[in-house]
Amino acid sequence: MVNRNLIRSLDLSEDELLTELADASEGRALEEIDWTTQELDLNKIVEGKVLRLEDEYVLVDVGYKSEGIVFRSEWDEGESLPEPGSIVRVLIEDVEDIHGLVDDSRGMITLSKRKAKKIEDWMKVMETVREGNVVTGLVTRKIKGGLLVDIGVNVFLPASQVDIRRPADIGDYINRVIQCVVLKIDEARRNIVVSRRALIESERAEKKAQLLSELEIGQRRKGVVKNIAEFGAFVDLGGIDGLLHITDMSWGRINHPSEMLSLDQELEIVILHIDYDKEKIALGLKQRMPSPWESVEDKYPVGSKIKGSVVNVMTYGAFVKLEEGIEGLVHISEMSWTRRISHPNELVQPNDEIEVVVLKIDKEKQEISLGMKQTQENPWDRVMDRYPPESIVKGIVRNLTNYGAFIEIEEGIDGLLHVSDMSWTRKISHPNEMVQKGQELECRVLSVDQERRRIALGLKQLADDPWAGGIPTRYQPGQIVQGPVTKITNFGVFVGLEEGLEGLLHISELADHKVDNPEDVVKVGEVIEVKVLRVDPDERKIGLSRKRVEWAAEEEAAAEKKLESTSIDTTELKGGVGDDSGPLIKMPVVSESEEESS
Repeated sequence: MVNRNLIRSLDLSEDELLTELADASEGRALEEIDWTTQELDLNKIVEGKVLRLEDEYVLVDVGYKSEGIVFRSEWDEGESLPEPGSIVRVLIEDVEDIHGLVDDSRGMITLSKRKAKKIEDWMKVMETVREGNVVTGLVTRKIKGGLLVDIGVNVFLPASQVDIRRPADIGDYINRVIQCVVLKIDEARRNIVVSRRALIESERAEKKAQLLSELEIGQRRKGVVKNIAEFGAFVDLGGIDGLLHITDMSWGRINHPSEMLSLDQELEIVILHIDYDKEKIALGLKQRMPSPWESVEDKYPVGSKIKGSVVNVMTYGAFVKLEEGIEGLVHISEMSWTRRISHPNELVQPNDEIEVVVLKIDKEKQEISLGMKQTQENPWDRVMDRYPPESIVKGIVRNLTNYGAFIEIEEGIDGLLHVSDMSWTRKISHPNEMVQKGQELECRVLSVDQERRRIALGLKQLADDPWAGGIPTRYQPGQIVQGPVTKITNFGVFVGLEEGLEGLLHISELADHKVDNPEDVVKVGEVIEVKVLRVDPDERKIGLSRKRVEWAAEEEAAAEKKLESTSIDTTELKGGVGDDSGPLIKMPVVSESEEESS
């Protein structure tokens, strides 16, 4: 009977075992013997007396009328031939006509010493060996599909059954004495298939059960590295494998387990976790030593200045090794007081030795925040001394926004030139009307907020305020002036009166008739004649009128009187420089229906 339980445990079928055996050349070399009896004495093992030795054969008397011959090739090289008169055990094979080989042409009996020995060896083995037994033998040679193992007779060890993990070269087992379990015995063909792998797995299963009952979390055990992967290594504890994850190999940084371990290396490890249901064990190597994080606050107090080595550079910062197992992060924002850094590699590279300051320690998360810029003086600490209010500074326009321009007055120190501080007289909608990126400018420092790191700059403050005296004296109500249209809006037209000075010509003062769109009446750049209606130094505004240029003094007075005496609500005519706010003259509020009727 075939030991089917063993075969199933190896995921093999009987047919597969027979196929592996049939493919082996030795399977054919085991000399099948036909036990169908042709004659009474054929295939019988008998004792014979050696009569004489010839060149090709040995003549043996086996008690029959004719002598028998055993060919000299039946004795292995180096094996002594028998002496005449000695007794040998042989198998009676056949009676053949060997005319020409011996003098007597009678039929001679063909004998086989080798086959007799094989049959006797087989019968001896069969007295003690059964399927499922453990046998010991010497690996004699490598054949197709596996190995031959001598246990008294040659048995077949398939390559897949040599070990749990198939060896790179099964030929390495030749001349080794090994133990195997008998999987299948084919008595008809005198073949035996054995498995070393089944024996190992059976032994490991017993050891695994025993080992699991002995293991405890925190124990130190010895093991052997059996496999190495990207994420860790599998360690044989003597019957069961445990996983040593890469993060539990060292308190320091390693990129691959092979940096620390090699196959078949013996280790002392710590049991970290046991899953009895899944038979999984987590192992640790670094846990044999105390964590360097236990004393990190004493060794690296916040504010201390230390040296370290850059081990990794990321987009958000650089990791710095302070000692084996202790790394801190220098965030990109903590690298320089003044430089605008796009990537940390602009300042540091792996393996650079740098000086840092400890900013924060989170012992629980094992994180340290470090700073590079803190090792240098903060230029903002002395900005008040270098750029006091009212001082004149020079800088380069670094950036433009809707509300102003940032001026770099030294590396990392910017001041803001707001649009409202660019001109005393012009209405500035965008900074690019006055300055350009990259332009060198001279400005006056208006204020310094050292805590918030802000400097306010002014361009118009480099000159006197023309509204303080000059403009009100040059422009009086009723005065007729000329100027180009500088800007057209939905509420009116701005007219340039002199360099940097504009007045507002409200849409209602463009013409005697109703104007819906100022562009229907005037164009930008067109020089027109206007009358000054009002000058407001406080609001920095000048109100203009085009339709009143030809009015006489009497018409003007009548218009003003009519405006003042009207009983309907009024709205403020707005105009001037800087924005469109501030009353200049009162205009009656006209409803939409009144506008349509007019």
